[in-house]
Amino acid sequence: MDESTFDHEAHEEMIALEDAFAEVDPDQIEVEVSDGVLRLDLRDGTKIVINSHRAARQIWMAAVSTAWHFDPTGGKWVASKTGEELRPTLARIVRERIGLAITL
Repeated sequence: MDESTFDHEAHEEMIALEDAFAEVDPDQIEVEVSDGVLRLDLRDGTKIVINSHRAARQIWMAAVSTAWHFDPTGGKWVASKTGEELRPTLARIVRERIGLAITL
């Protein structure tokens, strides 16, 4: 995948993730976007950081002492080491940490 295509697809995914949390009560999840980095601060103190990494052509996520590197695969973002998908993984973390079911 060339740089331009990656930038477009990663940007679209980051916007979709940000939009998914737009209606969530900020007392549950505080959402901050700065310089292409999406930060979610959950009410229990959990911090989730998501950003695109152009050089690696991946979206990276860090949460709960774990890091994932998601590759664009067939319209989804899939972790190269575990096979986990970005959206279900993020939704699972939010559900497990604060009991909030979110559709991504």
